Amino acid sequence: MANSHSKSFFGQNTGIIVSSSSSSDPFMFIHCFKKKPDGVWEKPSYSEGKAVKFSLEEIVMILRVLNHETNKWQCQHIFKDKETSVFFNWEDNNHEVLWINVGKYSKRLNLAQTEILRLLLTHFLDEKIVYSTLQKKRNTDSKKKHNQKNQFQTDKLNIPLDDKNLPHQFNKAKKNPNDTSNLYGYIVGETKKAVLIDFKNKEEWIPKSAINNQYLQEKNVKQKFLINNWILKKLELII
Repeated sequence: MANSHSKSFFGQNTGIIVSSSSSSDPFMFIHCFKKKPDGVWEKPSYSEGKAVKFSLEEIVMILRVLNHETNKWQCQHIFKDKETSVFFNWEDNNHEVLWINVGKYSKRLNLAQTEILRLLLTHFLDEKIVYSTLQKKRNTDSKKKHNQKNQFQTDKLNIPLDDKNLPHQFNKAKKNPNDTSNLYGYIVGETKKAVLIDFKNKEEWIPKSAINNQYLQEKNVKQKFLINNWILKKLELII
């Protein structure tokens, strides 16, 4: 069983990425992108696009549309006092074209894409119903730290999205230098010249000059950092 999933649906000018970082998370994300006037796609690494988090209950309501039990469903998402209108609806009674509207983003899915989305969300719901409701034992300090991180997660992606999720013709990946390594972590603090990153419960200050990739500036969002090996070895984060 795969623990995380990510599926892209891109057209000529608009695209969406449907993702789940863990079967134990009782939610999923839809991240929307547009092509800019210069022909370049908005990128996750530049904090561009729009991400919305959907609960188990909302996944059920979306599936009612995809299973032809209703023709439309809409809701309002609120994050930092900003409302985002979300609307799923069939174009007509033939149920061959689905429209997904998230704020200013509108994405049209054909019959095959809609069926893939339906199967994906059905899988999400089935596994999350099982694994997100399991009782887990953890000590008080660990639970407190976990809750502190998750309270900032509303409508923010917690699955690492790289620019490779974008259409390949708009994204040419560069090979990582030999003197760098990729590590996942959470930003918990920042100064003008350094970032405090939590690497699996070990917090270390990393100079911004030693980070070689674009990263989200939001705190408590899991993401990838391409960091110079000399600082990682000095801090004993790698051998």
